[in-house]
Amino acid sequence: MNKMRWLIWIGLVLGSGITSGHAADPATEEAPREERIVKYLSGAKFVGRYTTDREDSGAAKPETYTISKVEKLPEANRYRLTSRIQYGETDSEVPIDLEILWSGNTPVITLDNLFIPGMGRFSARVLIHEGRYSGTWAHDEKGGHLFGRVVKE
Repeated sequence: MNKMRWLIWIGLVLGSGITSGHAADPATEEAPREERIVKYLSGAKFVGRYTTDREDSGAAKPETYTISKVEKLPEANRYRLTSRIQYGETDSEVPIDLEILWSGNTPVITLDNLFIPGMGRFSARVLIHEGRYSGTWAHDEKGGHLFGRVVKE
């Protein structure tokens, strides 16, 4: 690109932001992000490992979460994830209403003392970035870390 075309392009880019006269509407910025996370997580499988803080061995054990469906709920940052949860001797599919908060453009699945039928109460922070997940979890008196890959089926 020659220098003159480059300067014109820069002028158009900068000028379009200045002449608009207002900042972007946060509500319109939220919609595409919400749509993208629903599409990304629907049909995704989290395949990885988890650790338990109180175990001497410290060996990570396998876990799999298969998310068959994600729906955006009317409340801000609330989603319903229908998930098959597999870890240890647990293998169950349940709908879970939870928050997905954002750290910049990075989604963080957030559970605060959430009751999951047949399993108990859980708290967690699970960050999703570039096809991977990692975070912390707590269940009653136990807790630990989890990490792995996000695989689209």
